Amino acid sequence: MSEPLVEVRDLYKHFPITKGILFQHQVAAVHAVDGVSFDVMRGEALGIVGETGCGKSTTARLITRLLEPTSGSVTYEGRDVTKLSRREFKPLRGEIQMIFQDPYSSLNPRKTVGSIIAEPYKIHRLKQGKGERKRAVQELMEQVGLNPEHFNRYPHEFSGGQRQRIGVARALALQPKLIIADEPVSALDVSIQAQILNLLKDLQRDLGITLVLIAHDLSVVKHMCDRVAVMYLGKVVEIAEGDTLYNHPRHPYTGALLSAVPVPDPDLAAAKRRQVLGGDLPSPTNPPPACRFNPRCPKAQELCRTDEPLLEPKQGGGLAACHFPLTDGEVAERVATADTA
Repeated sequence: MSEPLVEVRDLYKHFPITKGILFQHQVAAVHAVDGVSFDVMRGEALGIVGETGCGKSTTARLITRLLEPTSGSVTYEGRDVTKLSRREFKPLRGEIQMIFQDPYSSLNPRKTVGSIIAEPYKIHRLKQGKGERKRAVQELMEQVGLNPEHFNRYPHEFSGGQRQRIGVARALALQPKLIIADEPVSALDVSIQAQILNLLKDLQRDLGITLVLIAHDLSVVKHMCDRVAVMYLGKVVEIAEGDTLYNHPRHPYTGALLSAVPVPDPDLAAAKRRQVLGGDLPSPTNPPPACRFNPRCPKAQELCRTDEPLLEPKQGGGLAACHFPLTDGEVAERVATADTA
């Protein structure tokens, strides 16, 4: 993990809001991603967390060029993919794959599982013979824990967890270097989630794949990822290694997220003090000036409403975009446990 595989710099994506029928004109814009910058190191697992609507999935789609950015750059192995034509980017599509959130809508119900997994081979003109393609697909099915004999079945004949395994197999077909998993277990039963997460973790370790995991469940990210980026209202507010972020959060929003994580032990849960944020989440069409979190932040001061904080190193490790970061004493107070009570 000594060099970046992907470098995201000043990435913006604004969705225009138009008015009128015959002569439409833009009246506003949704600031889905607003100046995001981070690196994904080769071979690591990076988690991106945040509440619904913060721009996590939009960021994922910008990296894979399923969406075109308003401005900014996404550099993959030294090449800015946002500047490449469709023909120039096609060879890289095999190296950058995505696992989608909903295993029910991401698979074509009219195609068999074998043809779904074999589709990347056809598009990129690999495994030309039917027999060769079938063997490759069955090997992939076995690798992700599916019965290879179910090659000719349709998606509706599989459970939700099995369908997500089909999506994983399809993503692995072209031996990618980077896989972006967009909340891959949020639509699954809790009992199945662990199986899919362990599968992804094993594949990432065994195949040396770089993984970007989009999630809103902090416990999932803690289990899976080396580093974690926290997003709020279109911006990255904190990036740190897993242990540093969970034990020494510096941004007040990260501290609030961690204080809301459920604790299974009733004694620990009783001792834990949850920080409840005031106010409502601002609209992405009219985000607050300067620090996006200032209307809900218990530590906000006038500086937070006039000057936007930079994402920069803070004491204890990690990067945070905050003028008045949390201290270790405040973290201990807000995320108290029975051990410290």
